[in-house]
Amino acid sequence: MTHKPFAVNLFTNGVPEYNHADAEAMQDFLEIFSKENQLSFERLSLDALRFYSYKEQIEILIEEGIPVVSFTFGIPDEESMTALKQRGIVLVGTATSVQEAILVEKAGADAVAAQGIEAGGHRGSFLEEEPLPMVGTFVLVPEIGAHVKIPVIAAGGIKGGRTIRAAFQLGAKAVQIGTAFIASQESLAISSYKTALTKAQVTDSALTRAFSGRWARGIRNQFMDAIEASGLNIPPYPIQNIITAGLRAKAQQADRKEFTNMWAGQASAGTADKSSADIFLQLVAGTEEL
Repeated sequence: MTHKPFAVNLFTNGVPEYNHADAEAMQDFLEIFSKENQLSFERLSLDALRFYSYKEQIEILIEEGIPVVSFTFGIPDEESMTALKQRGIVLVGTATSVQEAILVEKAGADAVAAQGIEAGGHRGSFLEEEPLPMVGTFVLVPEIGAHVKIPVIAAGGIKGGRTIRAAFQLGAKAVQIGTAFIASQESLAISSYKTALTKAQVTDSALTRAFSGRWARGIRNQFMDAIEASGLNIPPYPIQNIITAGLRAKAQQADRKEFTNMWAGQASAGTADKSSADIFLQLVAGTEEL
């Protein structure tokens, strides 16, 4: 629908081994939970689940001439990286720790997004041998900058001119902003989600595995609380993500924010119902004023 350039973000995770009993127990819980809250839940046959790899998407990205490909949850395999680089595609990796950033650079990425713990949505962490990194953006950016030569993009907790300037002062060459655009006029986020964002305090978001099986930051709601209070073992991503997808879709159709993910960073206060262009230009103007 556009001839202008755009980027594509790849989820480069593999499909982990998982306990079928845990997944069935989760479905049992969600059936009861849905009935109690007048929601629709369709039980899935775990044996019929089909998983798609990012490798199946490389060819179409090349055919369509996508100029920038970013990746998260891991690093594409060497064959995929080579194929993309040979076509001159700019590659941007995601890191939540210094060690991850070093591996992203070693793999041949052109830049790395340093994702702080403040960031909304899924954590890009991928090193199983280290604990989940809980490092803030403004500590992570200069640390990564001291260990890699490729440009660092600051992500997480950035909402206006002051934080953009701060990221640049700490060595970032660019910033990545998500939450500020979720309440925009072009966003497909449901109405109650947008309203919740405009009223959110910095303490209203939390890390959770409830929706997808992978750590992600969003505004706390009834679904998160119920899953965490259940004591159940949450199946890993993408199993939990698939199990909850139908329920979340129904909740979104009914504009019931308490039962779907509302990804948001800690700096969600101040999001506004404006065009994305106006939001972007306001961020630029706010930065230039300083």
